[in-house]
Amino acid sequence: MSILKFFSKSPSPSNLESSNSSSKFSKIDLDDLPPDPSKRKPISSYNPNQRDEIRRYYLVKGPHQPKGLDRPWTDFGGKMRRFPEEWYKSEYGNWIEYSKKEDKVYCLYCYLFKESRQNDAYAIDGLRCWNKKEKLQKHVGERNSFHDIARKKVDDLLNQAQSIHAAFERQTDKEKKDYRLRLTTSIKLVRALLNGGLSFRGHDESKNSIYKGHYLELLKLLGEINEEIGKVILDNAPKNCQMTAPSIQKEICSCFAEEVLKKIFEELGDEVFSILVDESRDVSNKEQMAVVLRYVDKLGNVKERFVGLVHVMETTSLSLKSGIDRLFARYNLSLNRVRGQGYDGASNMSGEFNGLKALILKENLSAYFVHCFAHQLQLVVVGLATKHHEIFKFFGEVSNLINVVSASCKRIDVGREKQRENLQLNPEVETGRGKNQELSLARPGDTRWSSHEKTLHRLIILFPVVIEVLEYIETSASDDAHKSQADGLEIYMKSFTFVFYLHMMKEILGITNKLCEALQKKDQDIVNACQLIRSTKAQLLDYRLEGFDSLLKDVTTFCDKYEIEVVKMEDEYVDPKNRRKKTNITNRHHYVVNNFNTVLDMQIQEYERRFNEVTTNLLMLMNCLSPCNSFSAFNKQNLLDLAGMYPYDFNIDEKDKLKYELGHYIYNMKDDTRFANLNGVGDLAKRMVETRKHIDYPLVYRLMKLSLVLPVATASVERSFSSMKHVKTDVRNRMGDGYMNDSCICFVERDLFQQVSVEDVMQRFQKMKSRRQQL
Repeated sequence: MSILKFFSKSPSPSNLESSNSSSKFSKIDLDDLPPDPSKRKPISSYNPNQRDEIRRYYLVKGPHQPKGLDRPWTDFGGKMRRFPEEWYKSEYGNWIEYSKKEDKVYCLYCYLFKESRQNDAYAIDGLRCWNKKEKLQKHVGERNSFHDIARKKVDDLLNQAQSIHAAFERQTDKEKKDYRLRLTTSIKLVRALLNGGLSFRGHDESKNSIYKGHYLELLKLLGEINEEIGKVILDNAPKNCQMTAPSIQKEICSCFAEEVLKKIFEELGDEVFSILVDESRDVSNKEQMAVVLRYVDKLGNVKERFVGLVHVMETTSLSLKSGIDRLFARYNLSLNRVRGQGYDGASNMSGEFNGLKALILKENLSAYFVHCFAHQLQLVVVGLATKHHEIFKFFGEVSNLINVVSASCKRIDVGREKQRENLQLNPEVETGRGKNQELSLARPGDTRWSSHEKTLHRLIILFPVVIEVLEYIETSASDDAHKSQADGLEIYMKSFTFVFYLHMMKEILGITNKLCEALQKKDQDIVNACQLIRSTKAQLLDYRLEGFDSLLKDVTTFCDKYEIEVVKMEDEYVDPKNRRKKTNITNRHHYVVNNFNTVLDMQIQEYERRFNEVTTNLLMLMNCLSPCNSFSAFNKQNLLDLAGMYPYDFNIDEKDKLKYELGHYIYNMKDDTRFANLNGVGDLAKRMVETRKHIDYPLVYRLMKLSLVLPVATASVERSFSSMKHVKTDVRNRMGDGYMNDSCICFVERDLFQQVSVEDVMQRFQKMKSRRQQL
């Protein structure tokens, strides 16, 4: 050995740093891996220790096969061709992938297991061969071709019995049986916790902790109840396979969510759909965007399904659009399949030029926007309360009244005691299950639908109780300001004017409340919703013409019951602000013209202004599909015009066929007694499927589906936010976005969640990564 070696130059710090960095690798978020094959990095660029995990992720997810895209045309020898989606269902469907960006097809297997000497275009740059399907077979090749070798490696990777872990740790039949029982128990326990939206972990899960969290405590309880389970869990299980780690819990939760989404997309199929979107903050002040899909299933039923929460850094339209694009790319959805948009009236959502609505319309002209009807109805109520001075004052006093009566626990207890005493003294009280329940004044809110009507209804029922609470405050309050406030509210409540406004607004809001409840139904269709709006306006108009006398009778009866002075209608009206000045009008004129008629006129005008969609050309054409009154609204030309508004759904030949199909359709419908007395397009679509008429008239049925997918209200999105607040609470405010999304999907779509089998979750869980134990 040369002595020079002892004096050789030591490696520089930079070289040491680079060598250390090459041995380490950063953790990869699998959800951030690009689904589009043209955007992926070569598999060889990842650390060797990460490649199998990435391969499993892509294989479990399946090849990228977006449907419903507006695919470009390419000239092949004088013939215009484009990528045929039928290839997805061919013998090449297990591996073929399509990139919208490059308009090329790729091979998933060859991408995941590409060899260094392989220069196949399907694995590297993609190929555009729409005129020569035989090139796909050429790529598959003979036995031991590059593709065949890659396919075998895929099978080996997914076959965990051939994994390295399985090779080193051969299991006995008993060990496999114990592992299956342990995993089954964990999956069933996770299902129970997800179904209730409950937390998994505890604050302290150490050995000496009194309560280790729901998961560990319930697992321990199951072991105590079932001796067979107790022998294979917790301390009786191998230390490296106890199935209690938080990561295992989250992986099982993710498997459940993926199975629920799988059922949703199987239900959706290749059909068009609408999107309902809204954003809200969670308990940790993160902006979360909820996305709901509305579509018609194979039985003709309208479904609204929650498909996920997307965390957005800001609520601009561009940020929301980017979040939707990411969600759609993850689930192989396309904006070209969207036929409707449903949002609230915020500028970032429904802005005419830069809102989310406008951004989606730029990509898809058939994605018609509908402002949430339930939200507009609430704006009608709020608009009335702010435009009419006396009504504005009335609701202001009602709000003050609720604040004063509910200001302390003592006042609330006094109200409860007064309710109990009044029930005992009332000889006409009916007894029975569910009757005479404790009531409280509901606080109205601008964003809570139907809350105003509920408040006024409760105020009429609890009127004597509220008066007694105010009298209690006047005598027991230590602050003179509180006594004075209670006295002023009592005087106002005992006035004829207050009672008149109370009953008038209760009747008006009672009429609109029925509409509000109907609009929030998941299966409500846009045609029926428009008819309900028109009927509600007609009821308001009838009430304006004929309702004052009945209202006055109710008000007089109420005043007599509680000894409130009744105003004589024929006396001259005295302005309370200027009692000396003559008004030259009677009380009847004041209450009928200045209040009753004016309020109802403003309400009807507000309906006309807010619900302008009802008179749009699209909805007027859709109304011709209504089966009500023996298809009296049917108009062939209008329905042909409706088909013309959906250029992506009807080509020139289909529009020509539709003209003749409509003639046969209307004759058959009127002649068939099974289609009599239907209530809307939704009932008609279901009856069409039941009688298999949708096969005889496919183009007409397509028009029905386009009508049914158009959104009515965003109530489903609001419900998902309520579920989010139930899942992510102050106690669980550190939940990650992915974990919260999986939990919310399972909690919101509980009907599908209950259909997920333990075996399906078990198989998906095993395929997620290489497991030490095998089934």
